[in-house]
Formats: sequence, C-alpha cells, structure tokens
Amino acid sequence: MKIEKTTLEFLTKLAKNNNRNWFQKNRGLYDDSRDNVLAVTHFLIGEIAKFDSSVIGVDEKDCLFRIYRDSRFSNDKTPYKTNFGAFIRSGGRTAAGAGYYFHVEPGASMTGGGIYMPPAAELLAIRKTIAKNSAEFEKIIEDGKFTRRFGGLTDERLKTAPRGFPKDHPAIEHLKWKHFIVSRNYGDRDVLSPRFLDSCLEDFMTMAVFNDYLNHAIGK
Repeated sequence: MKIEKTTLEFLTKLAKNNNRNWFQKNRGLYDDSRDNVLAVTHFLIGEIAKFDSSVIGVDEKDCLFRIYRDSRFSNDKTPYKTNFGAFIRSGGRTAAGAGYYFHVEPGASMTGGGIYMPPAAELLAIRKTIAKNSAEFEKIIEDGKFTRRFGGLTDERLKTAPRGFPKDHPAIEHLKWKHFIVSRNYGDRDVLSPRFLDSCLEDFMTMAVFNDYLNHAIGK
C-alpha cells in the first residue's frame, strides 16, 4: 500500500491546469488518484484502530475531503483544490473533535492532528482544562518523541491573555492558542518512499494522547 507517483503527477498537472475543461478531459486521472488516496486512507484507518478504537468502522469516503473548492467568498476562483486531504476520526471529516489528518500535495504533503478552528465553546473548554491541570498538558507536548516529530503546537496565538483568564496564569502561553494542532511536513521523495505510511502511523501514534486530551476536554 502506497501513494502512487501518478497521484502526485495528477496533482501537479491540475495545479497548472486548474479549470473545468481540463479536469473533465482528465477525469480518469482524477478517479484513479482519488481511488489511490481512498485505499491509503482505508489502510491508515485500520492501522490507527489498533491504538485508537474510536476509529473502528469509520468509512474512508467519510474522511476524504472533496476536491472542489468553495470559491464563493474568495478572490481565487480556481475550481479545484490541488491536494487530497483526509481527516480520520469517529464520524469522519465533519465530526467535531480531535483526529488524524493526512494531506497529499506536491511539495507540501503533511500529517497533522488536534483541533483546527474549534468553536468558541470547545475552545473555552480546552482552555479551562489546561488552566486547571496544565501539568498533564505540558507532559504531553514536552515529551521527547512528541517534540522530535512535531516540534510543538503550530498556527495562531493571541497576543494577550484570552478573556476570563489572568495574564499571570502559569500556563498563559498555552492558553493563547487559537487552534490546538500539530503537524509534520513531508517532501515528494518521502511520500513516494516505501517507509512513508509507516512514518505517518508513527506520527499518528505519537499524537494519539494529545488527541485524547483534547477530546476529553470537550466531552467527545
């Protein structure tokens, strides 16, 4: 089981020909590439289920994001994404909570985990949980294997303390996060390597306790 070279080649061609006419003429290339990513997602679900039983029975089609862009509110009117992405968790890509993200894109492939853009109520619940017991959270994100694979949390943070939390709280830097996510980047050579999916699974296994913490915080 692997990501095929033809899948990366299709995405590269799509990036250069991001229009409906080209896409329809090359629909077979898209279908083959999508089938490849679905098969890989199915494999990953089965392997993740060995250490996270919550994903048992999840359908890979419910995890894979559509390739069609919603450009209604964007200046970029290109109709298609130039990547395949899948979010693996109980309930699939639309379910609330932390999960495992898999992204294939020429020059920008990655794995990820956690919760991106949590709704206000969930964000507050996570912050309250960290504020109450920051030691457990810090033990997770400062673990040696965790930091070697991900470095730490990524993305946006507030410049000051979130409303309702004191500026001098010992865990204030953790409470400033707007998203609670980690990620690891992969080059095209990595993606085509026979070891790629093993490395992805190491990422997912390493972030599992992080996901568990976040899901417990929001009651999932």
